Amino acid sequence: MASLAVSPASSSLFSRPRPLLSRSRISSVSFSPSPPRCQLFEPLRYNNGAPPCIPVLNETSLPGFLPSPRLQEIGSKHDTRLRIFSGTANPALAQEIASYLGLELGKIKIKRFADGEIYVQLQESVRGCDVFLVQPTCPPANENLMELLIMIDACRRASAKNITAVIPYFGYARADRKTQGRESIAAKLVANLITEAGANRVLACDLHSGQSMGYFDIPVDHVYGQPVILDYLASKTICSNDLVVVSPDVGGVARARAFAKKLSDAPLAIVDKRRHGHNVAEVMNLIGDVRGKVAVMVDDMIDTAGTIAKGAALLHQEGAREVYACSTHAVFSPPAIERLSSGLFQEVIITNTIPVLEQKSFPQLTVLSVANLLGETIWRVYDDCSVGYEPYSSLDID
Repeated sequence: MASLAVSPASSSLFSRPRPLLSRSRISSVSFSPSPPRCQLFEPLRYNNGAPPCIPVLNETSLPGFLPSPRLQEIGSKHDTRLRIFSGTANPALAQEIASYLGLELGKIKIKRFADGEIYVQLQESVRGCDVFLVQPTCPPANENLMELLIMIDACRRASAKNITAVIPYFGYARADRKTQGRESIAAKLVANLITEAGANRVLACDLHSGQSMGYFDIPVDHVYGQPVILDYLASKTICSNDLVVVSPDVGGVARARAFAKKLSDAPLAIVDKRRHGHNVAEVMNLIGDVRGKVAVMVDDMIDTAGTIAKGAALLHQEGAREVYACSTHAVFSPPAIERLSSGLFQEVIITNTIPVLEQKSFPQLTVLSVANLLGETIWRVYDDCSVGYEPYSSLDID
């Protein structure tokens, strides 16, 4: 596992040096061709009487990549310039991220007036700070999106140095192109809103399509939640020869191919479906062999679960022994719970980019946390390091 190289910030340990020559003595200075020499009229004075030192970071002093919080690099939580605030969409995930970084969530007041208007006030100073706002635009999408925009505006007006919108789930990402006449491209509109509100950077997890990054006029750090699922699958006792990765539609082939490559280079199968309307899917054919194998269906999100449920039914018809459903974003719009808990799936593996309410839980559901992944990425953005690190680097999606 690669160790992290963190450049320690230089600290001012010396008192301000006194000028070597006063104004009255400048005229008496004679210049000679010999090299100049600096003379100090009095020795340097150290803070607190201690000699100056530069902190040294090595593999023993740096924490592990994921298990340990980054307490040593950030230092005291009272003097750091890194601030993390959470909206009301997923405060549990934001708390996990802050715990990984060894910080406390910033104090923020968010309330709604009787007419539904949103009020946001920061309860602590962020002047000159790097602020990260954790707020997925999950259902209710419009409420959470508007809350994010107002949070960004509050930070901008409070003189924050940099504002990063951490959006674990980016709503409206599916409206990224025109498939019919007179349609809107809502993904571009939302990107413009976030930019104009004052965000300097966006950190998103598993966008529905890669071109959504191009809709922003500010830097976008795109991380993938699939490696978290890969780690979990690797811990299960499934023979690699029995695995086959299945894409629920043709549009997800690149994602499934990259997933299969990381999963012991497993074979790939594709479900061919024809969509007759929004949230309505019909499976037509299966490309590939799944007979007697453990099928792992991979998608970026599960909304109504129509696509993945019909795909699982087809896999069972084609002789698959077990079917696993893996997805980063659990939107779970009705009737998703009924479809997923109907016995088609051995296990449904998701992440906590979207909070899963207790009433939406069922026995086959497994929720994995992406807090360490997002926390590590936040630290690297704050420390001006590359976010293309192992093991959570790009999935080589082309």
